[in-house]
Amino acid sequence: MTALIVALINVIEPEKMTAYSVAAGATVAEHGGTFALRGKHIETLLGHDTSQAVAINQFPSVTAAQGWFNSEEYQALKGLRDDAAQMQFSLFEAV
Repeated sequence: MTALIVALINVIEPEKMTAYSVAAGATVAEHGGTFALRGKHIETLLGHDTSQAVAINQFPSVTAAQGWFNSEEYQALKGLRDDAAQMQFSLFEAV
């Protein structure tokens, strides 16, 4: 089944965020993933969310999504990611 990784993002360094986005995008494609959505946070309608933006990546399966996140190529970007933004990642399986 299709899997989605949702990243809630608070940008720290915009230039580094741009570099991270370009580098991370290439690793997503290598694992069969696509960017389903990139967007700016407008308003929290219910609950508490302070994120500035969201990115949603779609993968053909949970295994593919986990493979991407845990891949050497993506994990090599950890330092850049952490310098660029504070992020929270969640994995969902479509039902």
